[in-house]
Amino acid sequence: MGFFADFKAKRADKAATRLFQAQMSLWHEDVSQLDKLIEIFTAAARGEDSVSNTLMQKPGEIALWTGRAVFHETGRTPTRYVGGSSGVSIPLGGGVRFRVGAMKGTAVPGDSYQMDKDEGVVMLTTERLVFAGPVQTQEWNFDKLLMISTTPDESDYFISVSNRKTTSGVRFSPEVGREFNRFLGSASSAHESGYEAVLKELKSMKATAIKDEPKLILPSSVQG
Repeated sequence: MGFFADFKAKRADKAATRLFQAQMSLWHEDVSQLDKLIEIFTAAARGEDSVSNTLMQKPGEIALWTGRAVFHETGRTPTRYVGGSSGVSIPLGGGVRFRVGAMKGTAVPGDSYQMDKDEGVVMLTTERLVFAGPVQTQEWNFDKLLMISTTPDESDYFISVSNRKTTSGVRFSPEVGREFNRFLGSASSAHESGYEAVLKELKSMKATAIKDEPKLILPSSVQG
């Protein structure tokens, strides 16, 4: 193999190694998360909480996960008025005039946006999601859920429920948000289908993950 061919092969091997290391990192994270989920939902099936809490729990409600987050809720910028006023201008002396009459302008509602309201602790159970902070307390019952959406990095969650008009949600760091996403999906599934079905699915996912463990294949070994 010539010098330039050898140089290109080594560069390709390094790129393949970096890709493999990134894939292995994600694979280890996924397998670790699956192990944690299986352990916690196995405990839940026995009626055991996996995190300490001060919630007034409902009968059969199990505490599964907790983490810190920012609570946010739909808000609006102030309403503004476009136009002027009509009426009579009354001189008060000293060059000051007092205008009386009706407004003839148009009220323009403020723009809607998500507003950070508080920072505190999120508690996930088999029945609901709860936020508790120094200022704000909020809960989202699984029975009332209409829609949950998240950002591409799984850090920010927007939750719509049938008993409130505004959309609210919680924002985590990306690492915590990814873990929360997996627990939230499993908790809502357990709420609908029971622990046995969720544990069966989690164990199947782990078996598939083990089977699909990334393998390092160097381009130079393939060419050789």
